[in-house]
Amino acid sequence: MLAIFNKGLVNPPEELHSPASLKSSRKPKLPGEILNGFLSSNPTNAFSIGFEAAASLAYVPPQNRCTTYQRLFCGVDEIYCVFLGSLNNLCSLLKQYGLSKGTNEAMFIIEAYRTLRDRGPYPAHQVLKDLEGSYGFVVYDGKAGSVFAALGADEGVKLFWGVAADGSVVVSDNLKVIKESCAKSFAPFPAGCMFHSEQGLMSFEHPRSKMKAMPRIDSEGVMCGANFKADVQSRISSMPRVGSEANWALRGSKA
Repeated sequence: MLAIFNKGLVNPPEELHSPASLKSSRKPKLPGEILNGFLSSNPTNAFSIGFEAAASLAYVPPQNRCTTYQRLFCGVDEIYCVFLGSLNNLCSLLKQYGLSKGTNEAMFIIEAYRTLRDRGPYPAHQVLKDLEGSYGFVVYDGKAGSVFAALGADEGVKLFWGVAADGSVVVSDNLKVIKESCAKSFAPFPAGCMFHSEQGLMSFEHPRSKMKAMPRIDSEGVMCGANFKADVQSRISSMPRVGSEANWALRGSKA
């Protein structure tokens, strides 16, 4: 899968940028070049959808449909989701949210997102903690113009993110695509974490801890983005309450 979000829509952590990208023999690419390269490498079964200059999503169905590692795409009411992996407790989650048995993981994530965005009964970190399995997903909300992404804590699914030549954010489960697109400005998306375009990166396992960036050095000895993890020794002083008028995605409740 591939997701590209305009710089004006998503502002990644500064540490994801690597000055070495400017000096590298391999330069970062522009979004159009990245998308075209992804589609041309999967000419028979790739699918993409664009949202003017704001975002692009591209998807390739898994070759082996019998595997438990799913790759799903779904769009409902201008909310779009690419989901990777599987949820072991999907049946109980569908009952909890009052959804039909035929609802797959991508559809469930959209419904959960929409419910929490509009009514905000729970903080997002609690919702993600309730998901059991190996998973990663990216949601683009066309109405709100926002992005929400998360990766399960068990590291059974891998996601990578980086910065394109024009500052756009690129997300993919294909490391080769990220390296070719972002040069040295990329990193693994941190497990057990979520990112929202308005609120930034945080750990849903440790929602009251600040995120810490640790420089990554590649095999050439060059700084290559940063790894991010929750600094469990630190604490965020307060977290605003979730309300129907507030975006739920990265908020919790006050202590």
